[in-house]
Amino acid sequence: MKFKADEIASVIQQEIEDFRGTMETAETGRVLEVGDGIARCYGLSGAMAGEMVEFSGGVRGMVFNLEENSVGIIILGDYLQIAEGDEVRTTGALLSIPVGDEMVGRVIDPLGNPLDGKGPIVTTETRPLETPAPGVAARQPVTEPLQTGIKPVDSMTPIGRGQRELIIGDRKTGKTAIALDTILNQKGGDVVCIYVGCGQRASTMATVVDALEEHGAMDYTCVVASSSSDPAPIQYIAPYAGAALAEYFMYQGKHALVVYDDLSKQAIAYRQLSLLMRRPPGREAFPGDIFYCHSRLLERASKLSDELGGGSMTALPIIETLEGEVSAYIPTNVISITDGQIYLEPDLFFSGVRPAINVGISVSRVGGNAQNKAMKKIAGSLRLDLAAFRELEAFAQLGTELDKATQAQLDRGYRMVELLKQPQYKPLHVADQVISIYAGTNGYFDDVAVNDVDRVEEEMLTFMREQKSEVRDALIEKAELDDEMVEALNGALEEFKVQLAAGGDTEPEPAADSESSAEAAESTEE
Repeated sequence: MKFKADEIASVIQQEIEDFRGTMETAETGRVLEVGDGIARCYGLSGAMAGEMVEFSGGVRGMVFNLEENSVGIIILGDYLQIAEGDEVRTTGALLSIPVGDEMVGRVIDPLGNPLDGKGPIVTTETRPLETPAPGVAARQPVTEPLQTGIKPVDSMTPIGRGQRELIIGDRKTGKTAIALDTILNQKGGDVVCIYVGCGQRASTMATVVDALEEHGAMDYTCVVASSSSDPAPIQYIAPYAGAALAEYFMYQGKHALVVYDDLSKQAIAYRQLSLLMRRPPGREAFPGDIFYCHSRLLERASKLSDELGGGSMTALPIIETLEGEVSAYIPTNVISITDGQIYLEPDLFFSGVRPAINVGISVSRVGGNAQNKAMKKIAGSLRLDLAAFRELEAFAQLGTELDKATQAQLDRGYRMVELLKQPQYKPLHVADQVISIYAGTNGYFDDVAVNDVDRVEEEMLTFMREQKSEVRDALIEKAELDDEMVEALNGALEEFKVQLAAGGDTEPEPAADSESSAEAAESTEE
């Protein structure tokens, strides 16, 4: 049997090249110092920023700082397992997490490990945590609505698929409640939801997961959990992990909604890492690139062009303010990155107006472009009417005598405020919202006592669903208020008014003075 020398030479050459490749990608170094979730290592001269590294105990890390004589690494796991002198090696890969349809319905940590006790997650695909956002040519305008099921949001600050709408307010003002109701409202739709808990208490995360399971929302939702007890590096990467999961669905031509709850705590985790790594502190001790940290995350939300499948990723970042200070560093940063904000006011929340949305400074910069046409038509004057009502209310508190027209405007204002209240976990179909707001703005609740508005509204919607389903179905189908639709709606509401009067449930409220009306409005429960 004869051997050909050139064949043997080529095989040996190939083996040497492969061996070299392995050697080049797996560079090893030693840990100089470790503590507080970070490590300094020497010997990794070829390490790249953002590269994933592995310590000898199997703990993973990410290259954070490239210094002259050492490399700063953030440790994604228990840093107590790592000691000075331990070996660390590069992998030649970016930090990635497993993605896929298998993630839906699961609770995972930011590295893709299951936390729900339902067994391992077997996926075939991974995505880097950090990827460039789609460019201008890869996008298209945001025109398709993402219904939240919350009356004041869908009417006055509409959210479109591919938009970034900030939810901002003090702690305990209902920020998470708005995000959860939006997720619940996607039931039976075509939107995959990702809820990222960042720096939340473990008990809060458990409550969120229970609420989603109870309302059947885990069938289309994935929860990425990093609690306040997790190390700062885990809290820092959590929103990027959520974005990577959402991008997987977006690039498949599907629609994704991702909630970052909340980015203030992620910023604090990033500040902690940066200060430990001796990066120079700037305003409020945050590093200079904290704006870039949030902008590169939120820029990934987009509506892709039809050539790329037309998928979308909608982001609802949450920011917690201190004492309503929206002009602080992190709030102003995120306000300037996003396409509008929903501002929740503590005074409104504690006076019983829930959701406690301040319609004065809450805006949507996409606006009516991504709004149901019927809703757009009836909500056009709603914000101005409410602003005028608030001014009148302040004026009426001076005890001035009011003429009949002003008193009527004030009374309708109180009823509209009641009508825009909504209990948690009860998102409304957009057709029901249109019917309610149309009835309120056209005076169908003027004879209803303020305390009875929520009960009468519920009866009206039941009446429309059961006895006038053809009108409601036509409204859903047309999604527009043309003359024919308005006539049908007016006829149905007149019929309901007659039926309500015949039932004797509600008596017209006497023209009360503004103070008693205010007391009535405040006494209503959530």
